[in-house]
Amino acid sequence: MSCFLLAVGIAVGVGFVFHHVVVKGRRCTSETMLHGKTAIVTGSNTGIGKTTAIDLAKRGARVILACRSVQRGEIALAEVMRESGSNNVVFMQLDLGSLRSVRSFAETFLKIEPRLDLLINNAGIYLQGKTEDNLGMMFGVNHIGHFLLTNLLLERLKECGPSRVVSVASVGHNVGSIDFGCLNAHKALGTGTSFFPVVKIYCDSKLCNVLFTYELAKRLQGTDVTCYCLHPGAINSELARNANTVFAAVLKLIRGFFFKNTVQGAQTTLHCALQEGLEPYSGRYFSNCSVRDVYSKAKDGDTAKKLWELSERLSGLV
Repeated sequence: MSCFLLAVGIAVGVGFVFHHVVVKGRRCTSETMLHGKTAIVTGSNTGIGKTTAIDLAKRGARVILACRSVQRGEIALAEVMRESGSNNVVFMQLDLGSLRSVRSFAETFLKIEPRLDLLINNAGIYLQGKTEDNLGMMFGVNHIGHFLLTNLLLERLKECGPSRVVSVASVGHNVGSIDFGCLNAHKALGTGTSFFPVVKIYCDSKLCNVLFTYELAKRLQGTDVTCYCLHPGAINSELARNANTVFAAVLKLIRGFFFKNTVQGAQTTLHCALQEGLEPYSGRYFSNCSVRDVYSKAKDGDTAKKLWELSERLSGLV
């Protein structure tokens, strides 16, 4: 009996340490205030996007909630204003699955907002299908929509420098790959619809985020704009709301203990957006509020350049 109790005690202790050290992770320690600054946070009606928006608003920033759903966006607007105590928060509709919507958002923003200091490319989707422009859904929303948005707003970011672009990627990029044959033939990262192929396509889209950041940093050299991408951790959020019932059921069983809450999950985003002295790390990948090395495929210059040029064509920039 004593051995059993000892084993239980050890298991509980290990679990406690795992949850509080590994799951919770580090916190952003920056005390930077943002009065007079403007930030856009995509997908900020829920999850870590909304939490990020609340934190930036608390610091005095003018925060633009860029969300697809008008109803959900307006509800989030009221919540962000209430939680942050700031009235300097605005909702603007943005559907990253529609190049028309991205262009309309950018055009409207540039007309009515004189500044842009932070662009947080937070929105992400886990859903197979096609966008309005016949792109693969996860490729179109997770990469192309943000690619176009960033490029359309780059001049304003340069004018307001020092400014930053922060893109939420995932550790899943490590198992991702870019199939240019599939992209050229189907405008998608993959065509499978069963569980594992769909997970792989999501990871491929996250590799696109990392490669985009790597190439963007090269193109921003000599400007006052820097860029970073990150893994936020496994988050107890709504990302998998479109997942099949088996995947959703598995997540429900484990996420309460093994997943971060949205405050914990927003910390690396905030670190990349706010931490002083990160400029030498432009183009790098962060996790747990620390810069991390990536596999060679995630910093392959030829692949990053090829993806950029393909993205320019598919988004209509060239």
